[in-house]
Amino acid sequence: MDIYKTIRLDKQSKTPLYQQLADSLLLLVEQGELEAGTKLPPIRRLALMLDVNNVTVINAYKYLESKKAVYSHVGSGTFVADPDLNRNKPITKTLLTKKNLGEINYGNYINFADTSVSAELFPVDRFKQCFDAVLERDKGAAFSYQSSMGYEPLREAMAVTLEESGIKTSSERIQIISGAQQGLDIISKAMLKTNDIVFTEKPTYYGALGAIFSRGAQAVEIPLEEDGINLYVLQRLLKIYTPKFIYVMPCYQTPTGICYSLKKKRELLELAYRHNFYIVEEDNMGDFSYTEEKPVPLKALDYRNKVIYIKSFSKILMPGLRIGCTVLPKAVLQAVDSAKYSSDISTSGFIQRAFELYLKSGDHHIHTERMRSVFGKKYKLITDLADKKLSKYFDFQKSRGGLTLWLRSKNSAVSSDALYTALIGGGVLITPGSLFTSEDEDIMRHIRISFANVTDADIAKGIDIIADVCSTMNTG
Repeated sequence: MDIYKTIRLDKQSKTPLYQQLADSLLLLVEQGELEAGTKLPPIRRLALMLDVNNVTVINAYKYLESKKAVYSHVGSGTFVADPDLNRNKPITKTLLTKKNLGEINYGNYINFADTSVSAELFPVDRFKQCFDAVLERDKGAAFSYQSSMGYEPLREAMAVTLEESGIKTSSERIQIISGAQQGLDIISKAMLKTNDIVFTEKPTYYGALGAIFSRGAQAVEIPLEEDGINLYVLQRLLKIYTPKFIYVMPCYQTPTGICYSLKKKRELLELAYRHNFYIVEEDNMGDFSYTEEKPVPLKALDYRNKVIYIKSFSKILMPGLRIGCTVLPKAVLQAVDSAKYSSDISTSGFIQRAFELYLKSGDHHIHTERMRSVFGKKYKLITDLADKKLSKYFDFQKSRGGLTLWLRSKNSAVSSDALYTALIGGGVLITPGSLFTSEDEDIMRHIRISFANVTDADIAKGIDIIADVCSTMNTG
């Protein structure tokens, strides 16, 4: 541990502390003081040693992991990476990211980790008709560049579609993007600079953290309650920090599945108006509501244009379609448009033209209702089974929507990492809570199970296996 005492952080510097720490650790690696495979200190221990808060160390480790300078192993910790080796060949939590899910041969595993819906449900035939129609109508022009804001007829169709969810906007405020992650990236690029503060939910989607850290900004996490973000903690933090924005997923949040109450949405908006910060709202699960009344997007309640809305169609349609949109307040529109242009000039014109035909045909309504019906039945099946067979070992909230369950072990002595490892031996893959945090002990007691790409028979079989493994591990 003496080697870490050589690290000096300047709290008066304009360079954020987490960046100073990350650079110092990289220097120790380059000097040969930290060899490949060396385990880095636990978060709390290093924070205490350097007299910084835990968030600084968390952000430094996450930044280094995004640069592939370190890697994490479930239940073991964070290690210095070997640039000449792919050290993450075993199935570990780092392989459970969405980026890698499609690259792994899972063999005979019951895969409760995959959140992408089955390819059998994709509206392939209908999109083939749209593609053919675009080629017949537009010929070579179908492949021409579009404005970085997007194909105007599609933006107009998007405005109509969004109004069905209560979001009233015009095509001039809509930007077409290549998926939600690009939306987060270009918003971060447009709005953030070194040392800026962004508030996020705790736990949150790791892709959002990557976008935030890539701009040299810092993330401050705010815990979630059963009906949304903890507003008491948020108000306390607003006395300390001035965030550029807060990133939230009010409709069936990742990874918890929590759906914000209408009351909490309105209170969050009022805080944004009072303290003059933006809210970045990501919505990729709003269509997966298994109640008669769909949840209301935060943007639909926003009367002072403080919400930047990101809508993704990857879950409800096809992941590889890579299309979505943002609804942008006028004050940030030009900056985000410039960031989009420098990112990829524009989203595929051919895909945009075909998607415009698909939206105008009304077939998306039919497809969405079909998906809600299919997954509503799966949701009932998995929650009934969880009630019957897992309630002895876990607590969980029924959100009545989304594609996942977020379960908290009743036994604090058994971590989700240990359960994850044991379940691999039983032929079941789940997502451990540790994937969504660096050190929070309560989150590490959670597991996430997804029913997005699992047959009914495998849902039943997989729940039985989880119950058997929990019984063996005495998690109840």
